[in-house]
Amino acid sequence: MSQFAIPTCSYVEQQKAWPETGRHILAHHDDDTIIVYQAYRPAIGHYAARHGHFGGGFKYSRMSWIKPNFLWMMYRSDWGRSEGQEVVLAIRLSRTFFDSLLDRTVPSSFTSALFADHDEWKAAVGRSDVRLQWDPDHLPTGDKCERRAVQLGLRGQALEAYGKCEAIEIIDVSEFVAEQRAHIRDWKCGDLVTPVEHVYSPADQNIADHIGLD
Repeated sequence: MSQFAIPTCSYVEQQKAWPETGRHILAHHDDDTIIVYQAYRPAIGHYAARHGHFGGGFKYSRMSWIKPNFLWMMYRSDWGRSEGQEVVLAIRLSRTFFDSLLDRTVPSSFTSALFADHDEWKAAVGRSDVRLQWDPDHLPTGDKCERRAVQLGLRGQALEAYGKCEAIEIIDVSEFVAEQRAHIRDWKCGDLVTPVEHVYSPADQNIADHIGLD
């Protein structure tokens, strides 16, 4: 197996400790940092991994989505097999920066818990540079779970900061992803390993309330 810079563990064992339902941020994190994932075509992905920031063909004029949950990224990129998503990146951010993104989010769909009407929500979306979206989490095979997973869409100043200066480390994990693809179908046997992930809680409870964590 190739050397991997993030601690890993049997997916079957990890799954036993994760909540089965509700809105949770599952992520690899420590006291100071958190890992998020993206996948790109080789020209963009390799540039980012070599230089430690996003450049080259990366477009700062478009919204870019980051995912703290490894298996959500695997579902989205078909384990690195989707066209234009062959290079899977793990980006290490400070928890302070990540929490600041959460604090600035506006949900991608209207919710009466936060907005009086659709017009107020649309205005907030227009002003915001961070979009919040909750989606079904997924099993290794791509089947949906009851648990919800988060992804954040970045644009404007948030994307500029993320792409140019806030990444502590950008790791190309494509080789690891390719190795683990062989264990997708028989994941219940325990051979599939994934990055160690635990439920992540923002430092400020107000942020947790803002994004609707359970």
